Amino acid sequence: MDKFPLLWAGEPAGELTVEQEALYTWFTARCRLPEEGLWCAWAVGERGELRLGVLEPAGEQAVIRRRFSRRMTGPLGDLLRGEVRSAASAGTDWEPAPAPERLFRTPWLRRQLQGTAGALTRRREARRELALPYDPGRAFPLERLFCFARLRRLGEGLYMVYCFDEREWPVFPA
Repeated sequence: MDKFPLLWAGEPAGELTVEQEALYTWFTARCRLPEEGLWCAWAVGERGELRLGVLEPAGEQAVIRRRFSRRMTGPLGDLLRGEVRSAASAGTDWEPAPAPERLFRTPWLRRQLQGTAGALTRRREARRELALPYDPGRAFPLERLFCFARLRRLGEGLYMVYCFDEREWPVFPA
């Protein structure tokens, strides 16, 4: 049995355990829910991610236990961590990032994002996308990385979208 951190908004929220059983892998996620609502557990690997399903309340914690075939888990690559994400954002993939600096390990990014409000994030394969609210009358978000940004409308607002690889280096968004 292997154990991995289960993160919400970049902070530890619980634990993801993984057990191999012949051609199958069992995933068990346990955590305290961040707030009211429906929450999904995800397995995040070096090459992809897998939605485990909706966490179910069990006393003071929430839990899910699911079994997947090697065909489903193979594309993940080596498992890195589990994540808790809002089920409400499942249709758009974007979810709120109330403290976007917690999503990164790089000190420069953490400093630049400190106190940023209204950010959104999502994972795409081995990349993290970060959407920062854009207002032409205010300072450009992550100004030093402006050439990597793409202006997009997400819902009702305009956002500058940045994409970072697994080393947290900026790359051009797809």
